[in-house]
Amino acid sequence: MRLAYKVVDVFTDRAFAGNPLAVVFGADGLTTAQCQAIAGEFHLSETAFPMATTRAADYRLRIFTPTAELPFAGHPSVGAGWVQRRRGVVTGDRWVQDCGAGLLPLTARPDGAVELTGGEPTVGPPLDDASVAALLAGAGLPADAALPGRAVRSASTGSGFVVLPVEPASLAAARPSAGPVAALGTATGLLLLVWAAGAAHVRMFAPDFGVAEDPATGSAATALGAYLATEGLVPDGETSFEVSQGREMGRPSTLYATVVAAGGVATECRVAGHVVPVASGEIEVPA
Repeated sequence: MRLAYKVVDVFTDRAFAGNPLAVVFGADGLTTAQCQAIAGEFHLSETAFPMATTRAADYRLRIFTPTAELPFAGHPSVGAGWVQRRRGVVTGDRWVQDCGAGLLPLTARPDGAVELTGGEPTVGPPLDDASVAALLAGAGLPADAALPGRAVRSASTGSGFVVLPVEPASLAAARPSAGPVAALGTATGLLLLVWAAGAAHVRMFAPDFGVAEDPATGSAATALGAYLATEGLVPDGETSFEVSQGREMGRPSTLYATVVAAGGVATECRVAGHVVPVASGEIEVPA
């Protein structure tokens, strides 16, 4: 059996930047092993499989890294949503995606970007010194690289990340080893953060999921919104900010994030980005 696919670049307005995504169609009858094999063949940070759903949504989306299935991820959700709308599977400017993190709304913005609302924001307590030291060592950074006065915490809107604030020089110097997320517990990846003048510059590492470094991570951007609210770095109400990622990989990406907070707690986190078509074709399904 052959299945059609499209490859798009997400969180960019030009091809060969942002985060590439393969979207494979007609995969409803595939097993998990077959989906995983296809994702391994593409060997992109994620491959998305839109399918029919029995829930109150427009389609179901399964998301695979080269080595594992994820309940939720941002750039596959934004990219697949853009493709589904372009194919006419969804109509109008608002639709709903069914995924492992629940039923998540998407919106086509007037500027052509697609905006995703993440799942329920959650933020963990500060990590202890030993865990932070282990993360820094795994990222190839010295023990004093963590930004003083800023807690290192996990945050999630469906996929978890540990947010580790650092100085710009440390962000550029990071060289992750094979397992920098050993101290993350159930989190997907490690997000190194530089926050200045209301904007974020980040790098994200998730080698345990087959992603040494990701050029644009929408689920990390929504998790970052929850972290910023907890740390008091954004005020109550609605705050929008840009996230720059992928420069160090030669794939610059821009993510447009929004967090709604009340009492220093995030109640809603969104991320938006542009999508550019790159390629299309067919792939042979493994038996």
